[in-house]
Amino acid sequence: MTAHMGKVTCDLSISVDGYSAGLNQSEQRPFGDDAGDGWGDRLHGWMFETPERRQAELDRLTLAGAFIMGRNMFGPVRGAWDRQWKGWWGDNPPYHAPVFVLTHHPRDPQPMDGGTTFHFVTDGIESALRQAREAAGGRNVSVHGGATTVNQYLAAGLIDELRLHIVPFTLGAGTRLFDGVPSLNLEQVESRAADSVTHVTYRVLS
Repeated sequence: MTAHMGKVTCDLSISVDGYSAGLNQSEQRPFGDDAGDGWGDRLHGWMFETPERRQAELDRLTLAGAFIMGRNMFGPVRGAWDRQWKGWWGDNPPYHAPVFVLTHHPRDPQPMDGGTTFHFVTDGIESALRQAREAAGGRNVSVHGGATTVNQYLAAGLIDELRLHIVPFTLGAGTRLFDGVPSLNLEQVESRAADSVTHVTYRVLS
């Protein structure tokens, strides 16, 4: 990482046993069984406990100049784009920056209100990161999920900082952080506990 480049970060809410989503994800249950319904679910409810908390999370998003996410995080549509799905977030997504969506199926960029444009990348994680770095213009790039996408970037050694939000319940099955990722050396740089979540930030050393 050169001096003028921002960091590649990851923010992920996980259960105590490391899952970022349960089994059987659907349009009604984006995070699967036992994770709750919609975006106010058990994994992410802590973000919405107070208006101040929600604003703090939105402010944190603005630290990134571009985002990367897997197709599963963008939406429930599978296979070819046979439906005009524009993401879970309505007409004005919270990113307000370019978002690069990993997919095997080409699709034209999708501009949204508020400055978010979804770009669909078909040639892999390194291409998505290259495009995101260019779009970020020296600011951070956030690999925003889900866990399968984060695991790919971790396994490739492409994440500098891992920010985990650990919620006090277990899921037992689903999509799990670190699955398939070789051994990592992490340096804990911050931890902050609240009643409903513990925030831990790690620097990825190798």
